[in-house]
Amino acid sequence: MMTNLFSSFDPATSISVSAGWTSSLLFLALMPCTYWVIPNQSQMLINKILSTLYMEMFNLMMKKTPIVLVMVSLFTFIMINNMMGLLPYIYTSSSQMTFTLTLALPLWVSFMLFGWMNNTNHMFAHLIPTGTPAILMPFMVCIETTSNMIRPGSLAVRLTANMIAGHLLMTLLGNNATSVSDIILPLIIMVQLMLMWFETAVSLIQAYVFTILSTLYSSEVI
Repeated sequence: MMTNLFSSFDPATSISVSAGWTSSLLFLALMPCTYWVIPNQSQMLINKILSTLYMEMFNLMMKKTPIVLVMVSLFTFIMINNMMGLLPYIYTSSSQMTFTLTLALPLWVSFMLFGWMNNTNHMFAHLIPTGTPAILMPFMVCIETTSNMIRPGSLAVRLTANMIAGHLLMTLLGNNATSVSDIILPLIIMVQLMLMWFETAVSLIQAYVFTILSTLYSSEVI
């Protein structure tokens, strides 16, 4: 039972051909076209979302434009990959630690290298919050160091766990839909529809959370 349940997260068995990871590149086909003279409503909505996100990160990053563009691109990439996983027979690449840790770990390493090489005194000062008593300073250094070291893991696990949880619940309901009576079947379909809307919101929110946390982490070292 557990093998059948978690097999939906296996890229080799989730679709008929062994090309599950190619869904991570399908976002290229969904990028808005910039060659229209007058943008359509979907393009205007996407541009409005991206411009709002850009201004929010622009203020968080203290007007560091290049890193803001990186974060907006990261949000778009994660969001589209999460949304693609809701479509039938498309592998959810963001449900794997291989995918999420590959995004989180290089970001964290680059932030740490930049901070310790360019703002060494600021990085040391960040280990001890302002107003900490002298007797607690060694403990605060250990706590802040541990908290800093687990950041890439927490980013990766948060995104993976949230994407897996909803998909597992939908898989359980879908497997049981064929063995229930005709009276309960409409109820299961209604629950599945509500879960689909919920998973759509989770896909957007988790992309936003991943990007905002990465932005906050980078603002501490820049």
